[in-house]
Amino acid sequence: MEPIKIMPCLDMKNGKVVKGVHFVDIKEAGDPVENAVFYQAEGADELAMLDIAATLENRKTRLEWVKNVSNVIKIPLTVGGGIASLDDIDMVLAAGASKVSMNSAAVKDPGLIRRAAEKFGKGKITVAIDAKRNAQMPSGFELVVSGGTLPVAKDAIAWAKTCQEQGAGVILPTSMDGDGTKAGYDIPFTRAIADAVTLPVVASGGAGKLEDFYEAVIKGGATILLAASVFHFRLLKIQDVKNYLRDKGLTVA
Repeated sequence: MEPIKIMPCLDMKNGKVVKGVHFVDIKEAGDPVENAVFYQAEGADELAMLDIAATLENRKTRLEWVKNVSNVIKIPLTVGGGIASLDDIDMVLAAGASKVSMNSAAVKDPGLIRRAAEKFGKGKITVAIDAKRNAQMPSGFELVVSGGTLPVAKDAIAWAKTCQEQGAGVILPTSMDGDGTKAGYDIPFTRAIADAVTLPVVASGGAGKLEDFYEAVIKGGATILLAASVFHFRLLKIQDVKNYLRDKGLTVA
């Protein structure tokens, strides 16, 4: 198994790091540059920065945010939000991102994943999959786009397979049911994605205690562990998470 990586996530709005619950009830959680410096010093393996309002506001990712953060860190930075074309990817990578994360635009045009992977390399292309429970779907999970506001009547697990076929390098599934709750990752959803693809899967949405990170690996099949609330509000330290996983016998980056 690949060494487990820890990935704090900076959800961005109006130039500030924010955090919500179930994609709403947004609260400020500090300055992105200060947070990025802090997390790198704490031992983060990667960093995610998601412009959560870009798609809803029908605009591109704020490139100045990408530049400001990428200038102060050496760890890989994955940037998402409002990425809808090869030109968008080009600009975000040029601004200092190591990888991009696409979501709504890929659902609208799955071929964008393939074209992006061919042009930039699949290692730079992450596809984020937001979903919520819906018993009408074959897997029980429905794909949701536009920052969690628009269910699209597509099965989220079938979509993960399509993303892999189109050339995605990483899958980042977030359960809207778990987001921000600190009640634990949505293990059934994460596991369903991990079982459907052979790509690295990022566990996202709901981490609240040390055991949650371990369960995401052992029960969920994730190899990258994304978290926001527990790190932003200093409930857990990254090294505490890594030490806990090592003590449990896992190989950590």
